[in-house]
Amino acid sequence: MEERTGIITFKGNPMTLLGPQLKVGDQAPAFTAVDTSLTVRSLSDFGAAIKIISAVPSLDTPVCDAETRRFNQEAASLPANVVLLTISLDLPFAQKRWCGAAGIDRVVTLSDYRDRSFGLAYGVLIKELMLLSRSVFVVDGNGVIRYLQHVPEVTSEPDYAAVLDSVRAML
Repeated sequence: MEERTGIITFKGNPMTLLGPQLKVGDQAPAFTAVDTSLTVRSLSDFGAAIKIISAVPSLDTPVCDAETRRFNQEAASLPANVVLLTISLDLPFAQKRWCGAAGIDRVVTLSDYRDRSFGLAYGVLIKELMLLSRSVFVVDGNGVIRYLQHVPEVTSEPDYAAVLDSVRAML
């Protein structure tokens, strides 16, 4: 398994990411994750939609909470052919509870708890914490990564404007 350092920190401490270093222009790797109804989902389930894939450590933390709420809010201004996915290692039950309490209705939450399929395929599994690193991937309707952002400090929010600009450039 490939290990990469020097990309992210957690509370200022350097962390190691497991998996490949993806780049803009790469084909988005296939993965499986579980939705809040315990259905196994894959990237192909979202078809030709533009996919904003937001990886977060845990929805039950302040920054992940703020990020997912923000993407849920931004979704209202995006066309129907854009889908927002938030992936974490939280159990599907916890994701469902959190989404209900937070009023999240436009973001699809997926749990990578079973085999870390997403985290390992996208190179965002933090070796030291066994959590996903905060990162955002924008995948076009043909399954090509058109934008990616590894948030350098896991406890910081992503650059929302850059993510949304990349999506709007594809519309």
